[in-house]
Amino acid sequence: MRVQMLGLCRFSYLGMRGFQVEHDTIEERRAYLYDPARLERRWQWFTEFALPGWRAQTDPDFTLVVMTGPDLPEPWLSRLRKLCAEIPQLRLSLVPPMEFHLPACRQAVAPHLDPEAEVIGHFRHDDDDAVAIDYIEAARTDFAKIRELWRSEQRLSVDYGRGLMMRTGAEGAEFTPRICHNMGVALTVFLPPEAPETALHYDHSKLPRWMSGVSLNRTPMFIRSIHRDSDSGSVGPGQPWDHDPTGTNRLLRERFGLQRGRIDRLVRRMSQGS
Repeated sequence: MRVQMLGLCRFSYLGMRGFQVEHDTIEERRAYLYDPARLERRWQWFTEFALPGWRAQTDPDFTLVVMTGPDLPEPWLSRLRKLCAEIPQLRLSLVPPMEFHLPACRQAVAPHLDPEAEVIGHFRHDDDDAVAIDYIEAARTDFAKIRELWRSEQRLSVDYGRGLMMRTGAEGAEFTPRICHNMGVALTVFLPPEAPETALHYDHSKLPRWMSGVSLNRTPMFIRSIHRDSDSGSVGPGQPWDHDPTGTNRLLRERFGLQRGRIDRLVRRMSQGS
């Protein structure tokens, strides 16, 4: 059974609705999203924190659509073009501002559907979060174990709930082990290829309203960052898991392809507003 893993990452997409931070007019939203200092912070989060895990995926058979507007200011639009040309799995999608967010997401994803796929594993990814280097491999392997359930359900989620919450401050990053269900990151929604929805069509916090799901918590699979530019600054419901703090640096390196020193330097720069 051919499973396509197809993700969507919004990079300062200029559209109305669909976000925690709302604005009354498109002009107000443009001023907020396209503020040069904010765009530079988002770029650094994306390239230094989010992308290492995607570059190092043990299963490289996936597509991550980077969605932004055609009027994204320079130099960030050219940077995105260059980045998507460099990394084979990235696809740049320029979507004009739309009043309703979900049709915009569908417009971004639709051209990249694999016509030979029998199942689409849709996922979303924020540009300031991180996934483990074996997320794609694990999602595809675990789906194979439950595909008969999917055949009867036709809509099914696989959620990896064990991860780290990263809070930022002037001294660097602080990591809290957390088990959270349907956080949005490291969450896959498996749909038929003809389904009109994407991962963004389902509020991840209310996902059981629309489909059954399997939650797997065997190994850390995500890092969710919480900082001043976060769309949502809440940790959300969940529970801790036992973790020796002295092993955090090794965990970051082996599971996420991240270096603690680089993360702390990034966080300090972000905290200083540079």
